[in-house]
Amino acid sequence: MLDKRKFYINGEWVAPAVPRDCLVINPSTDEPCAAISLGDQADTDAAVAAATAAFPAWAATPPAERARLVRAILDQYEARLQEFAEAISMEMGAPIDFALSDQAPCLPWHTQNFLKAFERIEWVRPLDPTLPRETPQPAVAMEPIGVVGLITPWNWPVNQVALKAIPAMLAGCTCVLKPSEESPLNAMLFAEFCHDAGIPPGVFNLVNGDGPGVGSQLSVHPGVEMISFTGSTRAGKAISKAAADTLKRVALELGGKGANLLFADADEQAVERSVRRMMENTGQSCNSPSRLLVERSVYDETVAKAVAVAETIKVGPAHEAGPHIGPVVNKRQWDQIQGYIQKGIDEGARLVTGGPGLPEGFNRGFYVKPTIFADVVPGMTIEKEEIFGPVLCMIPFDTEEEAIGIANDTPYGLTNYVQSGDPARSNRLARKLRSGMVEMNGKPRGAGSFFGGVKQSGRAREGGIWGLEEFLEPKGISGYDFSVKDAAE
Repeated sequence: MLDKRKFYINGEWVAPAVPRDCLVINPSTDEPCAAISLGDQADTDAAVAAATAAFPAWAATPPAERARLVRAILDQYEARLQEFAEAISMEMGAPIDFALSDQAPCLPWHTQNFLKAFERIEWVRPLDPTLPRETPQPAVAMEPIGVVGLITPWNWPVNQVALKAIPAMLAGCTCVLKPSEESPLNAMLFAEFCHDAGIPPGVFNLVNGDGPGVGSQLSVHPGVEMISFTGSTRAGKAISKAAADTLKRVALELGGKGANLLFADADEQAVERSVRRMMENTGQSCNSPSRLLVERSVYDETVAKAVAVAETIKVGPAHEAGPHIGPVVNKRQWDQIQGYIQKGIDEGARLVTGGPGLPEGFNRGFYVKPTIFADVVPGMTIEKEEIFGPVLCMIPFDTEEEAIGIANDTPYGLTNYVQSGDPARSNRLARKLRSGMVEMNGKPRGAGSFFGGVKQSGRAREGGIWGLEEFLEPKGISGYDFSVKDAAE
């Protein structure tokens, strides 16, 4: 079992002020794989103090130098990719091939996109770009917000670390990261990457802990100017309330209950694409297309196709190679998913594949059968609430307007999906669906696009230029002379 009890504060690995052990459980085996310590107020205070002390020099560091140091983090990633992927696989159950192909590469993917966007930032810009630069004039300077607290989840752990820590550091902020206590090992490796890349002491700090502990301490800390949080809507509400007294900026990426609108003219791969996208990462993605709305004329055949696809999806331990889904992260999550499956049965949805209990051949580990419910009625618990497991709800509809109504009748608004061969309809739906993102016909949103929602999915925008600007404050200046070179530009 790994001993990972230290925290990374001010450029050093330091022992906790008051040791409080927490075991990291390998969900494939239900056995401990590492021991960490949960931080106390003294640890949080030390990390914030280090970030505060480092902020003036880091904010004044020329952007090109900040970019060079961030780029050096990628060299560390390349040298330790296998170790990095294995840590993710072991701690949160992502199959090793998926950890290597999708989970771990989130770090270089987002970092490279941020670096490209970073080159386009005009740090001091004229209020009226048509005025000659030789004339003193109103200007807007983009400046780092200060010390930021970063709170990241267990399901796509390094994805969220990359979407927060990288743009924060590029923007000139210093930060304190509290990763999920369920999957802290990848974040601790990221801290090693930062150290070995030469990130100055205090710019990046890491304190392990839980939400009620370090998470709450960062949320109320007077030395923290901003909290960036990804997790449940319930926790996001609590953080917003806790941060209100210090008037922090709060950026929230929260839950989702995505609708996937599939029409009769959808392409041949639409059903398989939809089912596999739902089951990816064992359904533990806030942007999963968990509600499959199907035009009634093709509903029965779509249910049959969906079942056939789901029954080809294998379940297995995270360390095994080959295409399959792994376990969910812990017993609490497994119990919650089982409760939703039983609730679907009790409320009258038609279980067409999967169901409660462990898959055949398993007697330990937190494995869930790929499960599909047909004939789900809007308003059922499994249609309304985020399950966060490999459970797909299928709902028939008759008209486009009905589909839009069902899709939008949710407190969430993260990602919706459209499967249609009619470009005009696809465009029309993309504008009418109430969500921060819409993905159409399996096309990616593209490098440099943002990730973010509306309503109770939070309103942050992470990724690309939007993600960088989350950590910047605009300052209005009168009479700025652009003929004088500013070292900060």
